[in-house]
This record gives sequence, C-alpha cells and structure tokens, in this order.
Amino acid sequence: MATAEVTGTLRVLLVDDDDQLTDMYRIYLIAHGYSVITARCGEDALALALEESPDVIFLDLGLPGIGGLEVLERLRAHAATAAIPVVVLSNYSEPQLVAQSLRLGAREFLVKAHTTPADLTATTLRLISEELPA
Repeated sequence: MATAEVTGTLRVLLVDDDDQLTDMYRIYLIAHGYSVITARCGEDALALALEESPDVIFLDLGLPGIGGLEVLERLRAHAATAAIPVVVLSNYSEPQLVAQSLRLGAREFLVKAHTTPADLTATTLRLISEELPA
C-alpha cells in the first residue's frame, strides 16, 4: 500500500517493504521539512513516480512484485520519470548489484546498515542542488 504525507516542499518517494525502516526514515524526513510519499512494492513505486513527480526517489532492491532493478529500469525508460534522481537504498551490497544499479541510472547506492536518516537528508539536498540551474 502506498501512502502520501505532504508537509514540505521537496518531495521524496521512499520505496521499501520494511515498515519499521520506512517509518524511521519517513518520520525523520518529515521532521526536516520534506514531503514524503511511501510505496511498499514496485508497482506502487512506478505509479507514484508518474503521479507525484517526486524530486528524489530512494529505492530498495528487494521488493515484492516488480523488483527494484526493474523499477529503476522502467523509471529510466519513461520520459516523465527519466530525470528523477534515484538513490538505491538496500541491504544488498554485492559489487555486481552496485554496478548494475549505477549502470541502470541510479545516482548513488547506499547500504541501509550504514545509512542514517540524516544521510538521506544530506543526499537529497545534494542531489537537488545539483539539479537546480546555476
């Protein structure tokens, strides 16, 4: 199930099927002024990316239904979502998955075990600032 919680100006789509982890990141991001949309599966992630045009997407790889790599590939193939920065946020850290994610268009690959909610806000701010015209 997808949820939307609009409270800030920068829109983040957080895609993960782990409710506790999603809540931890969502609460922190909202407290720091972000609008947060969450999806628990690949299908919802794709639909929300099209409907909501988030400023950044944090995407887990191990999702029910359509997996994260296929979601990433479909996001990059669709004109409306091709330019949205996607950061893979996963427990998987195998070099081949990192390489494949980056090859498919992920801007970064973060390992959940080494990523705090503060890291997400810093990453989001940096990615968004890179997208703004000079």
